[in-house]
Amino acid sequence: MSDSLDKSFGFETVDKGVRDNRIREVFDVVAGRYDLMNDVMSFGIHRLWKRAMAKRAMAGEGDVIVDLAGGTGDVAALMAGYDRTVVVCDPGINMMNEGVKRGHGPVLWTGSKGEALPFADNSVDTVTIAFGLRNVTEPQKALVEILRILKPGGRFLCLEFSEPVPLVKPFYDLHSFYVIPRLGAWIARQPIAYTYLVESIRKFPDQEELKRLMGEAGFAEVTYKNYSFGIACLHEGLKQ
Repeated sequence: MSDSLDKSFGFETVDKGVRDNRIREVFDVVAGRYDLMNDVMSFGIHRLWKRAMAKRAMAGEGDVIVDLAGGTGDVAALMAGYDRTVVVCDPGINMMNEGVKRGHGPVLWTGSKGEALPFADNSVDTVTIAFGLRNVTEPQKALVEILRILKPGGRFLCLEFSEPVPLVKPFYDLHSFYVIPRLGAWIARQPIAYTYLVESIRKFPDQEELKRLMGEAGFAEVTYKNYSFGIACLHEGLKQ
């Protein structure tokens, strides 16, 4: 993929090694309180968004499903079953350790970055990622990797923060820039970490731009659905 994708994701001026280290440090230090913090920041609504994505994944008997950047496994647990294989794939070992402690049922765990997935070509039925693509060091490479591991006809579902409608945006900006870092200081005791997370949301492509980038990476029939007035958005693409 070209450097234009890096620029579209807002990372053209950031050294990739430095960015990767910063991201890992952020999630290492907040791992134990990450899910609690998400509940507080979103008033629990993030769980409704994730359930909607898990339902849309339509996990079925015999399916192989990879939840990329799956963290503590909350999304994977919604799709898990003894008649299918659900794998959390995340470079954050501390985050996954938290998930293992919670006993999420028949879920497998593997540590890996999105740019180099440890799965064979054409081997996965569905790949999901919730609020994680913006934290991949080279998201354009991750999109190509996701396409590589999907079977023909396989689907990619990406749930991310996006561009809210104009009426909501001023209130959302106020909450993001002033409330979330203070909540991070209070609950997670890591205001700098949550300042980074807010900034990463700001740099992430909006609905139409991410649709375009997925198409450029090779996904077909790319569609999206807004949640909560566009604060979050679920993109879906198909491997032909």
